[in-house]
Amino acid sequence: MTRPPTAAQRRVIDGADPGTGRLRGTEAQLAALVKRGLAFRHPRPPHDHFLTPAGHRIREAPPDAEDPARPAEPPSSTGVFAARVGGEEDAATAGPARAREVHSAWEGLLELRRMTNPDADTGRPCGWERAHLVRAAALALEAAGHRAAGPEGDGYRVRATPQPEAIAVYGPDTGVLRACAATLEAAGWQAGEYTEPRTRARYLLASPRRV
Repeated sequence: MTRPPTAAQRRVIDGADPGTGRLRGTEAQLAALVKRGLAFRHPRPPHDHFLTPAGHRIREAPPDAEDPARPAEPPSSTGVFAARVGGEEDAATAGPARAREVHSAWEGLLELRRMTNPDADTGRPCGWERAHLVRAAALALEAAGHRAAGPEGDGYRVRATPQPEAIAVYGPDTGVLRACAATLEAAGWQAGEYTEPRTRARYLLASPRRV
Protein backbone atom coordinates (compact mmCIF):
# COMPACT_ATOMS: atom_id res chain seq x y z
CA MET A 1 0.00 0.00 0.00
CA THR A 2 1.08 3.59 -0.49
CA ARG A 3 0.21 6.65 1.55
CA PRO A 4 -0.79 9.96 -0.04
CA PRO A 5 1.46 12.95 0.62
CA THR A 6 0.94 14.87 3.83
CA ALA A 7 -0.75 18.25 3.61
CA ALA A 8 2.64 19.98 3.92
CA GLN A 9 4.16 17.78 1.22
CA ARG A 10 1.18 18.41 -1.03
CA ARG A 11 1.67 22.17 -0.66
CA VAL A 12 5.33 21.81 -1.70
CA ILE A 13 4.33 19.67 -4.70
CA ASP A 14 1.56 22.06 -5.74
CA GLY A 15 4.00 24.97 -5.46
CA ALA A 16 6.49 23.45 -7.92
CA ASP A 17 7.48 25.54 -10.91
CA PRO A 18 4.96 24.62 -13.65
CA GLY A 19 7.64 24.51 -16.34
CA THR A 20 10.62 22.83 -14.70
CA GLY A 21 9.11 21.12 -11.66
CA ARG A 22 11.61 22.92 -9.39
CA LEU A 23 10.60 22.69 -5.74
CA ARG A 24 10.85 25.05 -2.79
CA GLY A 25 10.57 23.83 0.78
CA THR A 26 12.49 22.98 3.91
CA GLU A 27 15.35 20.49 3.75
CA ALA A 28 13.23 18.02 5.71
CA GLN A 29 10.28 18.36 3.34
CA LEU A 30 12.44 17.97 0.25
CA ALA A 31 14.31 14.99 1.73
CA ALA A 32 10.99 13.31 2.52
CA LEU A 33 9.80 13.79 -1.07
CA VAL A 34 13.06 12.33 -2.39
CA LYS A 35 12.70 9.33 -0.09
CA ARG A 36 9.20 8.70 -1.44
CA GLY A 37 10.35 8.97 -5.06
CA LEU A 38 8.38 12.17 -5.68
CA ALA A 39 11.43 14.41 -6.11
CA PHE A 40 15.11 14.16 -6.99
CA ARG A 41 18.08 16.30 -6.01
CA HIS A 42 20.05 17.68 -8.93
CA PRO A 43 23.64 16.38 -8.83
CA ARG A 44 25.20 19.75 -9.75
CA PRO A 45 25.28 22.95 -7.66
CA PRO A 46 23.10 24.55 -6.43
CA HIS A 47 21.57 21.07 -5.95
CA ASP A 48 17.98 22.17 -6.40
CA HIS A 49 15.17 19.66 -6.05
CA PHE A 50 12.74 18.79 -8.87
CA LEU A 51 9.62 16.67 -9.21
CA THR A 52 10.00 13.18 -10.63
CA PRO A 53 7.29 11.91 -13.02
CA ALA A 54 5.53 10.39 -9.98
CA GLY A 55 5.55 13.82 -8.35
CA HIS A 56 4.19 15.43 -11.50
CA ARG A 57 1.31 12.91 -11.54
CA ILE A 58 0.38 13.81 -7.98
CA ARG A 59 0.48 17.52 -8.75
CA GLU A 60 -1.83 17.02 -11.75
CA ALA A 61 -4.32 14.87 -9.82
CA PRO A 62 -6.97 16.46 -7.59
CA PRO A 63 -6.24 15.86 -3.90
CA ASP A 64 -9.30 13.66 -3.40
CA ALA A 65 -8.25 11.40 -6.29
CA GLU A 66 -5.35 9.94 -4.32
CA ASP A 67 -6.44 6.58 -3.00
CA PRO A 68 -4.31 5.36 -0.09
CA ALA A 69 -5.61 1.84 -0.64
CA ARG A 70 -4.39 1.69 -4.25
CA PRO A 71 -1.40 -0.65 -4.61
CA ALA A 72 1.80 1.15 -5.44
CA GLU A 73 3.63 0.38 -8.67
CA PRO A 74 7.01 -1.29 -8.33
CA PRO A 75 9.30 1.46 -7.04
CA SER A 76 12.43 2.59 -8.80
CA SER A 77 15.37 4.60 -7.59
CA THR A 78 13.89 7.85 -8.90
CA GLY A 79 10.18 7.09 -8.82
CA VAL A 80 10.06 7.12 -12.63
CA PHE A 81 6.83 5.66 -14.03
CA ALA A 82 6.95 1.95 -14.81
CA ALA A 83 5.81 1.57 -18.42
CA ARG A 84 4.39 -1.70 -19.67
CA VAL A 85 7.06 -3.99 -21.08
CA GLY A 86 4.61 -6.51 -22.55
CA GLY A 87 3.08 -9.62 -21.06
CA GLU A 88 1.29 -7.91 -18.16
CA GLU A 89 -2.26 -9.06 -17.53
CA ASP A 90 -3.63 -5.54 -18.01
CA ALA A 91 -1.40 -4.57 -20.94
CA ALA A 92 -4.29 -4.52 -23.39
CA THR A 93 -6.34 -2.08 -21.31
CA ALA A 94 -6.10 1.62 -21.95
CA GLY A 95 -7.98 4.75 -21.05
CA PRO A 96 -7.66 8.46 -20.37
CA ALA A 97 -6.11 7.93 -16.92
CA ARG A 98 -3.43 5.62 -18.31
CA ALA A 99 -2.74 8.01 -21.20
CA ARG A 100 -2.27 10.89 -18.76
CA GLU A 101 0.12 8.84 -16.63
CA VAL A 102 2.21 7.83 -19.63
CA HIS A 103 2.31 11.39 -20.98
CA SER A 104 3.33 12.76 -17.59
CA ALA A 105 6.02 10.10 -17.20
CA TRP A 106 7.49 10.83 -20.64
CA GLU A 107 7.52 14.58 -20.02
CA GLY A 108 9.19 13.95 -16.68
CA LEU A 109 11.81 11.75 -18.30
CA LEU A 110 12.60 14.45 -20.86
CA GLU A 111 13.04 16.88 -17.98
CA LEU A 112 15.33 14.36 -16.25
CA ARG A 113 17.41 14.22 -19.45
CA ARG A 114 17.60 18.00 -19.56
CA MET A 115 18.66 18.24 -15.93
CA THR A 116 21.16 15.38 -15.85
CA ASN A 117 22.76 15.21 -19.32
CA PRO A 118 25.90 17.39 -19.24
CA ASP A 119 24.78 19.35 -22.31
CA ALA A 120 21.08 19.39 -21.30
CA ASP A 121 20.29 17.35 -24.43
CA THR A 122 16.74 15.98 -24.26
CA GLY A 123 17.25 13.92 -27.42
CA ARG A 124 19.74 11.55 -25.83
CA PRO A 125 19.02 8.99 -23.07
CA CYS A 126 20.27 9.89 -19.60
CA GLY A 127 21.96 7.88 -16.87
CA TRP A 128 18.70 6.62 -15.37
CA GLU A 129 17.69 5.13 -18.71
CA ARG A 130 21.04 3.36 -19.05
CA ALA A 131 20.52 1.84 -15.62
CA HIS A 132 16.90 0.80 -16.40
CA LEU A 133 17.08 -0.18 -20.06
CA VAL A 134 13.92 -2.27 -20.30
CA ARG A 135 11.67 0.24 -18.53
CA ALA A 136 13.17 3.18 -20.41
CA ALA A 137 12.64 1.59 -23.83
CA ALA A 138 9.13 0.51 -22.88
CA LEU A 139 8.28 4.05 -21.80
CA ALA A 140 9.46 5.45 -25.14
CA LEU A 141 7.28 2.92 -26.97
CA GLU A 142 4.18 3.34 -24.82
CA ALA A 143 4.46 7.14 -24.88
CA ALA A 144 4.48 7.02 -28.70
CA GLY A 145 1.23 5.05 -28.73
CA HIS A 146 2.51 1.51 -29.30
CA ARG A 147 0.56 -1.22 -27.54
CA ALA A 148 2.29 -3.60 -25.17
CA ALA A 149 1.58 -7.30 -25.65
CA GLY A 150 -1.09 -8.78 -23.43
CA PRO A 151 -1.18 -12.45 -22.42
CA GLU A 152 -1.97 -13.36 -26.04
CA GLY A 153 1.15 -11.59 -27.34
CA ASP A 154 -0.38 -9.20 -29.88
CA GLY A 155 1.87 -6.19 -29.18
CA TYR A 156 5.47 -5.37 -28.36
CA ARG A 157 7.55 -7.07 -25.66
CA VAL A 158 10.73 -5.49 -24.30
CA ARG A 159 13.22 -7.87 -22.73
CA ALA A 160 16.72 -7.71 -21.25
CA THR A 161 19.65 -9.28 -23.12
CA PRO A 162 23.09 -10.56 -22.07
CA GLN A 163 24.67 -7.69 -24.00
CA PRO A 164 25.63 -4.58 -22.04
CA GLU A 165 23.37 -1.58 -22.68
CA ALA A 166 21.11 -3.48 -25.06
CA ILE A 167 17.51 -4.67 -24.94
CA ALA A 168 15.46 -6.81 -27.31
CA VAL A 169 12.05 -5.86 -28.66
CA TYR A 170 9.78 -8.59 -30.00
CA GLY A 171 6.59 -8.10 -31.97
CA PRO A 172 3.95 -10.10 -33.85
CA ASP A 173 5.26 -9.02 -37.26
CA THR A 174 7.94 -6.99 -39.02
CA GLY A 175 5.60 -4.02 -39.39
CA VAL A 176 5.36 -3.66 -35.61
CA LEU A 177 9.11 -4.10 -35.23
CA ARG A 178 9.92 -1.44 -37.81
CA ALA A 179 7.47 1.00 -36.24
CA CYS A 180 9.06 0.34 -32.84
CA ALA A 181 12.52 0.86 -34.33
CA ALA A 182 11.51 4.24 -35.74
CA THR A 183 10.10 5.30 -32.38
CA LEU A 184 13.20 4.24 -30.45
CA GLU A 185 15.52 5.97 -32.90
CA ALA A 186 13.49 9.18 -32.59
CA ALA A 187 13.80 8.84 -28.80
CA GLY A 188 17.60 8.66 -28.93
CA TRP A 189 18.19 4.91 -29.26
CA GLN A 190 20.00 2.86 -31.91
CA ALA A 191 17.99 -0.09 -33.20
CA GLY A 192 18.63 -2.87 -35.69
CA GLU A 193 16.57 -5.87 -36.81
CA TYR A 194 17.96 -9.38 -36.31
CA THR A 195 16.91 -13.02 -36.53
CA GLU A 196 17.28 -15.53 -33.71
CA PRO A 197 19.31 -18.47 -35.07
CA ARG A 198 17.30 -21.16 -33.29
CA THR A 199 13.71 -19.95 -33.63
CA ARG A 200 14.16 -17.70 -36.70
CA ALA A 201 12.08 -15.09 -34.88
CA ARG A 202 12.74 -11.50 -35.88
CA TYR A 203 13.50 -8.97 -33.15
CA LEU A 204 15.05 -5.56 -32.55
CA LEU A 205 18.30 -5.08 -30.68
CA ALA A 206 18.35 -1.54 -29.31
CA SER A 207 20.72 0.49 -27.14
CA PRO A 208 20.72 4.10 -25.94
CA ARG A 209 22.71 6.45 -28.14
CA ARG A 210 25.68 8.16 -26.49
CA VAL A 211 26.27 11.03 -28.95
